Amino acid sequence: MSARPAAGGGRWVSIPPSRLPRWLANFATRHGGPPSETGTPEQVVFTAPDGAVAECHVPFGPLEPRPGALAEALISHVSRDRRVAVLLVRLGGYAAGVFEGDRLLVSKVGSRLVHGRSAAGGWSQQRFARRREKQADEALGAAADVAARVLLPSVAEGLAGFVAGGDRKAIDELRGDRRLAPLFVLETGPFLTVPDPRLAVLEKTPEEFRAVRIRVVDPPPG
Repeated sequence: MSARPAAGGGRWVSIPPSRLPRWLANFATRHGGPPSETGTPEQVVFTAPDGAVAECHVPFGPLEPRPGALAEALISHVSRDRRVAVLLVRLGGYAAGVFEGDRLLVSKVGSRLVHGRSAAGGWSQQRFARRREKQADEALGAAADVAARVLLPSVAEGLAGFVAGGDRKAIDELRGDRRLAPLFVLETGPFLTVPDPRLAVLEKTPEEFRAVRIRVVDPPPG
């Protein structure tokens, strides 16, 4: 479980689907008993007797609310195994994969050489910059080719969502590739901030994109 401050007060926590039932039970225990429930297709809010609030944002919505049973509906929704495509790109490296729940069905990981920036000046620096730009373009082109080959077929197979990560600038460059438009139409959060894309990094991404983001606000003092 990860936590960070939330704008406007409280904190964000990310809870894996398998741990959500226990987390909700512990929330009730810590804050005075069963909370009241309100919900929309995008979020479910639990308000405890002591005033604590857990605002659960629904991944891969919309949620089909069940009056009087929102917790059960949320747990059922997030526990479902969905087919999700993931593309991680950083300058010089990429990882693309399709998941069914936590299971990686198909993947491709690769890298391309992109030199770092030069501290030299004059013509030498300009030549180096042009060479580096060419290398960067080729690396992004390779990432786009792999995404088109590995991920696009899953769109026709009932893809539930597309998750991107790595370097935002690199991903934004790929948004202009028309081949990848069917993927970006399905893009959902969160954007995955990950180190250099490798198979081990790709395999761990379901822990983030399947997690329920919850804004927790502690009870008022007194």
